[in-house]
Amino acid sequence: MNEMMVFTVYEVSLHIRQVLETSLEPLYISGEISNFTHHSSGHMYFNLKDPNATLRCTFFKGVNYSLNFKPEDGMQVVCFGKITLYEKSGTYNLNVTSMQLSGQGDLARQFELLKQRLDSEGLFDSAHKQALPRYPESIGIVSSPTGAAIQDIMNILKRRFPVKVYLYPALVQGSEAPAQLIEGIQFFNREKQVDLIILTRGGGSQEDLWAFNDEKLARAIFASSLPVISAVGHEIDFSISDFVADHRSPTPSAAAELAVPDRTELLAYLEVLSKRIDHIMRKEIQSKAEALKHAELVHLSHHPQDRINRKAQQLDMIALAFDEVPRVLKNKAGEFRTVEQAFINAARFVLQTKNLKYKARLDRLELILNQTPQQYVSKLEDKLNLLEMSLQVNSPQLIMAKGYCILRKGTELIRSVQDTKAGERLEACLRDGKLDLSVLKIAKDEAVESRD
Repeated sequence: MNEMMVFTVYEVSLHIRQVLETSLEPLYISGEISNFTHHSSGHMYFNLKDPNATLRCTFFKGVNYSLNFKPEDGMQVVCFGKITLYEKSGTYNLNVTSMQLSGQGDLARQFELLKQRLDSEGLFDSAHKQALPRYPESIGIVSSPTGAAIQDIMNILKRRFPVKVYLYPALVQGSEAPAQLIEGIQFFNREKQVDLIILTRGGGSQEDLWAFNDEKLARAIFASSLPVISAVGHEIDFSISDFVADHRSPTPSAAAELAVPDRTELLAYLEVLSKRIDHIMRKEIQSKAEALKHAELVHLSHHPQDRINRKAQQLDMIALAFDEVPRVLKNKAGEFRTVEQAFINAARFVLQTKNLKYKARLDRLELILNQTPQQYVSKLEDKLNLLEMSLQVNSPQLIMAKGYCILRKGTELIRSVQDTKAGERLEACLRDGKLDLSVLKIAKDEAVESRD
């Protein structure tokens, strides 16, 4: 026993650790995750197993922050790291420095996990999408300068709507591609020489397009102040850049059509607008011409010479009216004589009637009295003669022959100065005709007023 070397458990474990770490280089190990734990410290602990064995793994916080998916039990992964021994428990484990999903199905799962995470952060929300400029003057393209995509875009732009095109050459596949694509987007945002950016490449397998599923590239697209069109692969291909970009195009050619308007359609539209403007202008000119013509007529109708002409015409009409006065007066005189004769006839009729009445009365008296003194009869005859003479003396014709007249205002007789006022027109009936008068002034007789 004295000649035997005795080691402590720690010494043995330390020796085994040294042997493992010096004899085994860092290596890739594939397996299925089990018993996964994401500690509050940020470290990840899990087992990596296959049907025949289990390997304990540690993924420290300082290196797992760049992981672009969330590990879960049952995932098939490929871990890269170094085998080491934990002396206290006497177990060995793998210190993981990187992890990735394994196999084609794992790529799809990795894509979906990143998509869900970015979507939950709001990177795909339509509220953040920028509108494309309607008539861009320059376009920035981030793509491979030798790919078919850039040629397709240039041909479409030349045909539809020629604009300035700036190409930022970048790799579009491989591990170095995401960094160059990000650099291109940042370059155009920094230089501010374009109106929008097209991020594009042609078709390929999922592995070929994987650079456009990079998380950092997605965040660079989201942060771009310029609108970004993502045109990656064919119509059936989708990438993370398609979801985060402001607009997704199924092909590079479609991206060019989306970026610029069609010159032919614009020219046709301009032709329609030109015709509409011409029609509107012609209609407006015609309307203004009619308004001007109307204004000229109105102006002429208010012209001083026109007013002079109208007044002269009015004077001519007044002169003609004065010329007609003698004829009118003559006609009126005839009418007045007719009325006078009718009045005289009426008076005679009244006298005759009265004479007949008195005669009848006398006859009755004669019959009653049989005999009437001659004196009484003579007296009655004298009275009748006086009445007849009174009628003749009071005849209007005799009164007007003395210089009197009858004044009328319309059909109303004027008996007092109070029946009229200055400025009114009156009609004076004389023996041989009528006069049309105008009252200039009214002078009242105070003596008559005092007697009244």
